[in-house]
Amino acid sequence: MTAQASPIHDHSSVTDLVRRARGGDQQAWNVLVERYAPLIWSICRAYRLGGADTDDVGQTVWLQLVDQLGKIREPAALPGWLATTTRRECGRTLRAARKSSARYVPDDQKIRDEQAVPAEEELLAAERAAALREAFDDLPPACRQLIALLIEDPPLSYAQISARLRIPVGSIGPSRRRCLDKLRRHPAIAALIDTEPAGRQQSA
Repeated sequence: MTAQASPIHDHSSVTDLVRRARGGDQQAWNVLVERYAPLIWSICRAYRLGGADTDDVGQTVWLQLVDQLGKIREPAALPGWLATTTRRECGRTLRAARKSSARYVPDDQKIRDEQAVPAEEELLAAERAAALREAFDDLPPACRQLIALLIEDPPLSYAQISARLRIPVGSIGPSRRRCLDKLRRHPAIAALIDTEPAGRQQSA
């Protein structure tokens, strides 16, 4: 996965980026790669792949996305699709490595040792962050403003939020619930939940 020379400042939603990339917009494709390359890298790290294998997995995943871009029914679910595809390719790489060299990859028991726990937690955090970012970007402006103020540090009082947004204090609670409901129902969040391994879903 080759890093971009400089950040691409495009805050379009993933739905818009996928639509533009389908139409041949190279800039949109570059933004998708830059935005989700860290997610792919974190999954490869969780599987303990080396640098060369990580690059190979990344290239394979992006090539598969080129083939499947027009077939993804819900563009907002792209982070979940990328995570699932990357896990599958990492698994294939590990199986191939076991066949070629017994010393190259630890056995299954060692892969699931205590040191794997932090990497798995980092992976889950990266996937959730990507999904939350897409869901948040797709919220109405009023919801984005409200949630941004609600999570400020140090916390703001409802009176302060009311003054900034020029809305009644009594409307903040109901508006917060509606906005969070929209966030939870977003396809990117639903896709992340659906693509998590069964064991991890049960333990959540």
